[in-house]
Amino acid sequence: QVQLVESGGGLVQAGGSLRLSCTIFGRTFSEYALGWFRQAPGSEREIVAAISKRDVNTYYADSVKGRFTISRDKDANTVFLQMNSLNPEDTAVYSCAASTSYQDYAPKRWYEYTYWGRGTQVTVSS
Repeated sequence: QVQLVESGGGLVQAGGSLRLSCTIFGRTFSEYALGWFRQAPGSEREIVAAISKRDVNTYYADSVKGRFTISRDKDANTVFLQMNSLNPEDTAVYSCAASTSYQDYAPKRWYEYTYWGRGTQVTVSS
């Protein structure tokens, strides 16, 4: 049983920062790609950022480039999403996901991921 547990969400004013964490419990993989997705009310789930299994490749949605950074601590089985210069359009439930693909790339699509966390709410006030 693999579980992904997110933390770090909350309410922040526009221009502020938050750091999301996602820790993986249970069976662990020596190498796996990780991603952060978000879903706002009435909107489809969208990729925010992803990192390849060997941390060589990253992907960022255009809307967050230059503001968000994905990183991981393999010893702690934890992936992070540092979010700076937040704006109200960033308000959503943020979920992390793990991909067991053998390929070394940063997956961009939800169906490329096998395991998902339940999500953490991020609310940015204007």
